[in-house]
Amino acid sequence: MDLVWLDGRPFVMGADTKPLVWAAIGAPACGIRLRPGMAGAVLGLPAYEVRDQQIPLAQLWPSTSEWTDGTDPVEPSGRLRLLAEAVLHRRAEPDPLIGAAVRRLGVPGARVAAVAADLGVSERHLNRLVSAAVGYGPKFLARVARLRGLIAAGEPVLADRALAAGYASQAHMADEVRCLTGLTAVRFLEDAALTAA
Repeated sequence: MDLVWLDGRPFVMGADTKPLVWAAIGAPACGIRLRPGMAGAVLGLPAYEVRDQQIPLAQLWPSTSEWTDGTDPVEPSGRLRLLAEAVLHRRAEPDPLIGAAVRRLGVPGARVAAVAADLGVSERHLNRLVSAAVGYGPKFLARVARLRGLIAAGEPVLADRALAAGYASQAHMADEVRCLTGLTAVRFLEDAALTAA
């Protein structure tokens, strides 16, 4: 989940469960990506309530409406500072159980039932906790974590990279990447390399 300043206004970009492609906006944009598990605590509401949505931040945090009443900082660094201060002002502390669940679900091959058992909760309870904190359930979170693992895997051969990230095969990885991002695996990895640079 992200807090993003686009087109003169700050938005909450809810966790996406399907590919989302933005057209070039022609103006500077900046944002803050919240770590998995922080969204519910920072927003002060269940993260699933903003899933697959782009909501003006002022609808959730009315005090931020003054940012766009003619006092819009010209420089992106000023916008970023306002977003960062608003997040820090919330002093959100995530549930330690959520942090443990996010970490364990990010391990290649993690199974939701095993993670729930390790944490001493039922699968249903884990689903409720993760959905409220992240915006989607633990199975989808594991898919997203595997996608991030694909970016982090350093193997130059795509099939080896897929296996290192926890995919059953290169074909499985290609299907998942297309399903989650709308891109081919090669294009996705090229774009990821550009944004990391």
